[in-house]
Amino acid sequence: MAQIEIGLQVSPTISGNRFVAEDRYHFEKESNNLRLGVGVIADYFFAQNYAFSTGLIYRGKGAEISYNYTRENADGSVEQIKDKDDLTIQYIELPLTLKLFTNEVAPGTIVYFQVGGSLNTKVAAQVDDKKVINSEKVIKRFNIFEADVLLGGGAEFQMGQSTKLFAGLTYHRGLTDIDDFYEERLNDKNISLKNNGVSLDFGVKF
Repeated sequence: MAQIEIGLQVSPTISGNRFVAEDRYHFEKESNNLRLGVGVIADYFFAQNYAFSTGLIYRGKGAEISYNYTRENADGSVEQIKDKDDLTIQYIELPLTLKLFTNEVAPGTIVYFQVGGSLNTKVAAQVDDKKVINSEKVIKRFNIFEADVLLGGGAEFQMGQSTKLFAGLTYHRGLTDIDDFYEERLNDKNISLKNNGVSLDFGVKF
């Protein structure tokens, strides 16, 4: 008989970005930022040790990045400018993953491995802690949808007849371009900016 376990999850996330761009733009990750993810999860067991796992997670992503661009001055001279942006984007994530569970490795303790993807919808955004830049809403700048790959693992601890605590580690690798701003500013359609992150996952299931 199929079984469903519902839970609450908190996921502090070390978030960063990666780039697809020519070296001449000198895209660099200036720092990784600590973001937070919170939400509900659901594990649907279709066999004793196998479950389809989904849920709804509200998660912050983005980090501080730098890049070079060329500016033409009023006198006709050209100079290279280094600019920095601190990106903060919030998403609602819909994970679509498979969880594989071991048998007990210790009394009341099992290990799980998780693999799959996530479909994400942007709900808010800031650049350099500003929601509006040059009279335009920052949220319009970023692409509405994002997809990423999830790879993770962890352990569950039986605390009662139907209550379990869990802790794990998950790698989030963005697959889609999140921002077309740099393509337009640098006049290069081959530039792509994607999210990356590693989260610590803590929660309780019922």
